[in-house]
Amino acid sequence: ICQKLKEPIEQNVYKKTAKDLADEIRSNCDSLNGNRSNLEKHILTLLSENENFSAYLYYINHPRDHFKDFIRDEVSQYITDKFSVSVLPKMKENIKLLQQKIMKAAHESTELVQVSRDAGLWLKSFTQQLSDVLIFSEKDLSGVKHDGVKDFNLLEDVIKKELPAIISDISSRFNTKSFDEKLYYKFRPEELLIDHFCQCCWVQCPFCGATCTNTIENHPGDHTVAFHRNIGLNGWFYGGTGNWSISICTSAVTSNRSFHSNDSKKSVPWREYRNAGGIYTNWSITPDLSELPYWKWFVC
Repeated sequence: ICQKLKEPIEQNVYKKTAKDLADEIRSNCDSLNGNRSNLEKHILTLLSENENFSAYLYYINHPRDHFKDFIRDEVSQYITDKFSVSVLPKMKENIKLLQQKIMKAAHESTELVQVSRDAGLWLKSFTQQLSDVLIFSEKDLSGVKHDGVKDFNLLEDVIKKELPAIISDISSRFNTKSFDEKLYYKFRPEELLIDHFCQCCWVQCPFCGATCTNTIENHPGDHTVAFHRNIGLNGWFYGGTGNWSISICTSAVTSNRSFHSNDSKKSVPWREYRNAGGIYTNWSITPDLSELPYWKWFVC
């Protein structure tokens, strides 16, 4: 029984620790303790500090992937820095609690069959009590039914004796490498945080490439963004020249100028940008004459 439980125990400990760690990171990591807008501020700050033009292009053209990479880097660094003081204690505590729960399940199952001496009933009770924490079935432990087990007190004593050795063996391999290798992909703390931050709208403004800030993917209504950028960042240039446009969407829509969409030679007034059709109709760009020094600095 203990050998059969070894892998489920290991998976539970890593999975539970990953969930606890994701919650802790959301509380303690400045870049991840708010909403997506707060996360983006930290991304933009790091980009400006590194002054890596290729990284900027990747962020502008593939914002969702850039967010994911940033989150993975933040989590990886947090685990490396905090493993001995945070991750390892969580793993030890989680495996200790799991050991106690297994022993309790064995004891209560033994109490249940004191009269009937029914091995099948003992097994059913034992598996049901652990079903919320361990992934295994009665079939995995079916040997109990076929081994002629009658002394269930002895069975409980054997589990009590053998389980600590299994727990000790699992615990001896707790390290940063095993934490990285043992976790199933979808249960990793960085993937939990990516799900939290990235299940939202990622449609980009057809002019400047800024990402819609709606928190719902495929949401009804128009796309909006708090801060638009210089449209030159998205490849827009002044007609008849090869010069990037330094216009910002929110100021352009108040002007008397016009633009040509990529798929049309027709000139469309900025004030009536929705008339360009297609992707332009689903964006709400409100006039705003405020300065955006960050993106002006980047263009320069």
